[in-house]
Amino acid sequence: QVQLVESGGGLAQAGGSLRLSCAASGSIFTINTTGWYRQAPGKQRELVAAFTSADSTNYADSVKGRFTISRDNTKNTVYLQMNSLKPEDTAVYYCKVYWSDYVGKVFATWGQGTQVTVSS
Repeated sequence: QVQLVESGGGLAQAGGSLRLSCAASGSIFTINTTGWYRQAPGKQRELVAAFTSADSTNYADSVKGRFTISRDNTKNTVYLQMNSLKPEDTAVYYCKVYWSDYVGKVFATWGQGTQVTVSS
């Protein structure tokens, strides 16, 4: 039904920047919310940035002022611009989309993740 393809991860030095992309395809009737999560080794997956159902944005305190979530509806793509990267940003980053089918049932789809590694 819906597939998410992530790209843009890689290596960066502290203070550098990366831009992650998450492209959605499939039979989406309505996209309700989208967000980015990350999971570092041995740690729980955490929300990094998201659009709310009211099209506002929400950020984790640890990334506020450094990361920006955006989207291009013509391409069904969500982005995460990451600036001023820190070693503690090292993690696998996942996008997530909540979407509704034609009768209003809500589903959630995860991307497969992209590795971000930040060295000092």
